[in-house]
Amino acid sequence: MPPFIAALLLLWPPPADDDLPARLKQFVDVYALIEREAADPVSPDRAIFGGAIPGMLRRLDPHSVFFDPSQFDQLKELERSTRKGFGSVVSVLPGRVIVLQTIAGTPSAKSGVAPGDEIIAINGISLARLTLDELVELLTESRQKEARLDVRRSGQPRLLQFVLIPEELQSPSVERAYLLRPGVGYLRVSSFDAQIGAQIREAIEKLGGGKLKGLVLDLRNNPGGLLPAALDTLSLFLEPGQTLLSVRGRALEAKEEKAPEKGQPYQFPLAVLINGRSASASEIVSGALQDHDRAVILGEPSFGKGLVETVYPLSESSGLALTTAYYYTPSGRSIQRPLASGQIQPAASPEIFRTDRGRRVQGGGGIQPDYLVYPEPISQFRAVLEANGWFPAFATEYTRSHAVSEEFEVTPGLLDEFQVYLSQRNIRPSVGEWSREREWIRNRLKTEIFNQTLGVAKGDEVEAQRDPVIQAALEKLGPAR
Repeated sequence: MPPFIAALLLLWPPPADDDLPARLKQFVDVYALIEREAADPVSPDRAIFGGAIPGMLRRLDPHSVFFDPSQFDQLKELERSTRKGFGSVVSVLPGRVIVLQTIAGTPSAKSGVAPGDEIIAINGISLARLTLDELVELLTESRQKEARLDVRRSGQPRLLQFVLIPEELQSPSVERAYLLRPGVGYLRVSSFDAQIGAQIREAIEKLGGGKLKGLVLDLRNNPGGLLPAALDTLSLFLEPGQTLLSVRGRALEAKEEKAPEKGQPYQFPLAVLINGRSASASEIVSGALQDHDRAVILGEPSFGKGLVETVYPLSESSGLALTTAYYYTPSGRSIQRPLASGQIQPAASPEIFRTDRGRRVQGGGGIQPDYLVYPEPISQFRAVLEANGWFPAFATEYTRSHAVSEEFEVTPGLLDEFQVYLSQRNIRPSVGEWSREREWIRNRLKTEIFNQTLGVAKGDEVEAQRDPVIQAALEKLGPAR
């Protein structure tokens, strides 16, 4: 607890509940006393911006947040659809960062950084001893200003140096769009920004539009975004006039949102993938599609964040994000997990609701999938290979001397070559272990080789072949026709 708040608790006996002026006067009196008598000088910003106001908000819920001027500027920056960056896709491992792809026309590509390059240092900071969290933080910071990279490239005796200046880059929310099999599309949506409805429609049309036999909409790890974006997305799949969600709050009039009367939604079967990091707008979309029996929901229970956060600009260029209402699915389920004393609490006995067809769905916060499907478990052998980056490292060596097309397959001979490569690095699995993991190794090799030659999007298509949640979705959408 900040010292400033502790002092308030000791010196501030609570007046009557409705005596707000007296409470504010006591606050001023306490602050004046601390400023005059404290052993160390008191910073008003630290005491009020960093202590009193955040302390008060923590008593409400985990999502109401005060922004000092610097933080409020960052919030406004995040609301824009462009971000600063270098235009490279990297694999981040403890102490290692390997470039998988550079996007044409971006600072990375212009400077000469290439797939397979390993970044050894950024601005003189060696990456070898950094933890995963420290690496991510350093990479994030480096995108805000000029960065000097020390790079190790296979076949080069010395480290290469590149100076990159970040540029504004578009951040499309539809990250991936391709066919999983003939007639069945796949879209991975990373967030719900202002243009997401148009982006999803455009992606669907490129895949086949209304002629598709099915679509897998992947909202895993999607933290949400703008409410209108979620409503635009739902309007692509739900019938005109159907309820999309309702909003209720103490100071807000209850309101229902419905699909536009002139909408022309797609009719093909739909599967939606969610997990514990699917939140907010992702839960609005999956919950409404589930309640109207429009989609089958697969994966893991979602996060459970269904509250309306209104952002208020304040004096001194600061701001406040305040919880003012809650979102409810068409059947009446609250998306928000119960809050008690500012902490998220598990639901005691979840209430049961009914979909349009009478199916039972569980309330109490978050969206419960129709079918629980968990990610593929990671064996110790897999963990060792992934942690040391052997797949991208081998792929880098292989692609230096081999041309790769979309028809490329990992042959038994290439598997043997990889096994020798591991053995030379003291990785020697037993015959049984190698046999059990053979198909997984084949897929991982193909994924990394595609990442570095045909692009990460193509690598993702290969990876989808071993994703148990995607494969379960294909099964629920029905056999290929």
